[in-house]
Amino acid sequence: MKTAVSAMANAHSHAFQRRMRGRAERPGQGDVDDFWTWRSEMFRLAGELDPDGMRAAAEAAYREMSSAGYGAVGEFHYIHHQPDGTPYANPNEMAHAVAAGALAAELPIVLLPAAYHRNGWDGRDLPPAPGQRRFCDPDVDTFLTRVDGLRRWAESVEGVAVGIAAHSVRAVPAGWLAPIAEYSERCGLVRHIHAHEQRRELEQCQAEHGCSPIELLEQTGFLGDLASVIHGIHVSVRDVELLARSGTTVISCPTTEGNLGDGYLPAMSYLEAGVPLAIGSDSQVRIDPFEEARELETLSRRERELRSGLLAAVGDLWRELCHNGYRSIGLHSGAVRPIELNLEHPDLRGIEPIDLPLALVTCASAGVVVST
Repeated sequence: MKTAVSAMANAHSHAFQRRMRGRAERPGQGDVDDFWTWRSEMFRLAGELDPDGMRAAAEAAYREMSSAGYGAVGEFHYIHHQPDGTPYANPNEMAHAVAAGALAAELPIVLLPAAYHRNGWDGRDLPPAPGQRRFCDPDVDTFLTRVDGLRRWAESVEGVAVGIAAHSVRAVPAGWLAPIAEYSERCGLVRHIHAHEQRRELEQCQAEHGCSPIELLEQTGFLGDLASVIHGIHVSVRDVELLARSGTTVISCPTTEGNLGDGYLPAMSYLEAGVPLAIGSDSQVRIDPFEEARELETLSRRERELRSGLLAAVGDLWRELCHNGYRSIGLHSGAVRPIELNLEHPDLRGIEPIDLPLALVTCASAGVVVST
């Protein structure tokens, strides 16, 4: 027996990081192995990629996404230049390579080119480390000019759309945030940013700006209906209030956040405040929307130590995450594709039809997908 449901939106992806599988788990060189040691390994991987390698990595990730039940992807893209930071003759060469991978996999993509300028702040702007040079632009106008060119190119490519991103408040000065938000509003583009993933990020933002990253995003006009914050883990009551008031979406990536030891999303606090939640595969340690949804639901129960988590509150959590995910990457409901599920798969065998929406986010896996 088979049935169909909506394919999930993968609202946050770094396709090339699929090649981190395994190698990122090698023992660290120091006493502490955390997000920051993982990041150094990611820089090394990023430095190895040329456009052909980027296309191959993207295609492999997107084919896996399509077969796992994702129907579209928001690609948070920041490997822009050659390894030494010199732009390619075509400034969007690497973005075109990512898009080519999605087209080959027949997975609709929203490219989210991300602004990047520095290696954080420690009383001054820290210059990019060698592994970061190919991410960086000298100023925000140069970045926005490249986004203009990418948008013009994508207008004639079916299956490819463009939004915009700032990597994080670590990676861009505060003066970049308002122009990026203004560009997003003027052009009607969604805008994304990493925030509140790591406690060190909060400490640095407090030292530089005297506020949390979300408070800084509110002050610079970055929050709003078109905005999405990725991770949003270590938040205060005030941060949650600002996100809810502005209509900003929070994109959770539970398998990546668990793998990196980031912490976990306070999902019930967001739900009660009215903050929309979506999911993404992020580092590709796992590509399985059912697992992301299940982890999110499980974490929501652990948050309150009750079985009354997100699922009990919204009823059809799969549909809710789909709706918020497509909205967060700027795709309308007409873009949602169905996926066919095998009801005889061991994960779903014996499930009564009325319970299928409950089973999708508690006991299903990508193995139940027959086709998209």
